[in-house]
Amino acid sequence: MTSVNTTLSTKDQQERLARFIGWIVGFTDGEGCFSVGFVRQQDRREKTRIRRGYKTGYQAFHEFAVTQGESSLNVLKEIQNFFRVGKIYINKRYDNHNEHLYRYVVRKRDDLLNVIIPFFQKNQLRTAKAKDFKRFVRCVNIMAKGEHIEQKGLFRIADIAKQMNRKKSGKNLARILRDHTPRSR
Repeated sequence: MTSVNTTLSTKDQQERLARFIGWIVGFTDGEGCFSVGFVRQQDRREKTRIRRGYKTGYQAFHEFAVTQGESSLNVLKEIQNFFRVGKIYINKRYDNHNEHLYRYVVRKRDDLLNVIIPFFQKNQLRTAKAKDFKRFVRCVNIMAKGEHIEQKGLFRIADIAKQMNRKKSGKNLARILRDHTPRSR
């Protein structure tokens, strides 16, 4: 008789886990973001030396983030606890909003490659965010191969990134990088 109860218990646990995974996917579809960006990192003079920037003058970065107001902070903690990677950051607001924003963020490449990306490849997003995710994976893989430290790889990432997250409006990101990126050393 106990084996039946154990079987039911295991089945119940599996059903709860499946519902929770579905909830994470749906929540990410609505509140999550897969993004790739660039930070200008040129050589700069310090007191005793010149600190060398990146060969291209830019650092490419990647992140998975989910944002919520302070009243829903527990949701971000549940997601963080599920994935067991990433951090939660506060974005204090002093405007007309009643609460601060919190962001669950995963930036570490190993965590993206070994936890976040496999999870969303197995449990697919259902909104237009699925296309952003596929582009995000392409960019992370380019960076994982080290191609982002050369102009050609950086431009490939920029061309992919400009199509992500409602398409970057205004200036063409790849053109900006081409116009302002020094030649590789």
